Amino acid sequence: MNSKEFIKAVDLIVKEKGIDRELVFEAMELALATAYKKNFDSLTNSKIFIDRNTGDIKVYSYITVVPDEKEDDEESDGIDLDYEISLTEARKINKSLNVGDTIDTEVTPKDFGRVAASTAKQVLVQKMREAERNSIMDEYGDKQDELLIGTVDLEDVDNYFINLGRSNGILPKKECIPGEKIEMGKQIKVYCSKVDGSGKGMFILLSRNHYGFLKRLFELEIPEINDGSVLLYSVARDAGSRSKVAVYSERSNIDPIGACIGEKGTRIARIIEEVNGEKIDIVKYDKDPAIFIANALQPAKNLHVIITDPKKQECIVVADDENFSLAIGKKGQNAKLASKLTHYKIDIKNLQQASEMGINFKE
Repeated sequence: MNSKEFIKAVDLIVKEKGIDRELVFEAMELALATAYKKNFDSLTNSKIFIDRNTGDIKVYSYITVVPDEKEDDEESDGIDLDYEISLTEARKINKSLNVGDTIDTEVTPKDFGRVAASTAKQVLVQKMREAERNSIMDEYGDKQDELLIGTVDLEDVDNYFINLGRSNGILPKKECIPGEKIEMGKQIKVYCSKVDGSGKGMFILLSRNHYGFLKRLFELEIPEINDGSVLLYSVARDAGSRSKVAVYSERSNIDPIGACIGEKGTRIARIIEEVNGEKIDIVKYDKDPAIFIANALQPAKNLHVIITDPKKQECIVVADDENFSLAIGKKGQNAKLASKLTHYKIDIKNLQQASEMGINFKE
């Protein structure tokens, strides 16, 4: 790499990668100074200068101008002749010199070009990688908790690797929806659960069974949620099996549940298809926790909700014989999802249990 090629290479990465030109030269000078001391003279006070226009590289040794008093200072070691010169002696060389100035002498070795070329290539590659990494971080750094679309590129025992464009994300198989088939080369929607740029490369962790994935799908497919006329309060999910989504609207003329279902169920159908047939209960949120809890326990009906401790968010729900098993659900799933959705600890009792506790249930 000659001087002209070096300048062209610098200008190219500055243009393509958006790196500050001066930062490239400063990094190069620092790297070349280290290379010079390592390969030629580790003791000499040296510095490197690169001509920003021609690309010529020169090595200088320098001594620093110090006060005359230092020469006679008994508390110091005096002047180090290898690195320092007194002001009086310096002005014999150049009358305009002051304390702190340096006297430079070019000491560029004849074969320094070989070392310089090798070092220049290393620094340019490093700067390109840093710029690419910073650019990708700028692009993906704020994508955590967002919905992304990528292409399934590779697969190993534990993960799928998703091509997101300028970076790749990792979709662990345990983060896929149970029972779904992921096909190589297919585009896929994924939820970005973590972005970490603290290591050597960008780490993007993806998921399809996270409750946030379902939340973002609702925002994508339901225009009223996207424009704020329907609000999504919370999501509880048992991926691949069943989920509950609580919605509401502050506008009396809007039916939040109807908006999510869509005409002839088309909107919710698209979401269900994306989550591999997962059942989704759309629940109406209510500011009254008792009403909200009863709504969340659907399809069970005719429930009596007693808030036992508002601060700890605990309640007892009494269900008649017909709705008791529905309220609990298979393996307790309905009650667990309702608890996650409402953030309340729900204790479901049948009529006999309620009676034994002194609770009278009126249908």
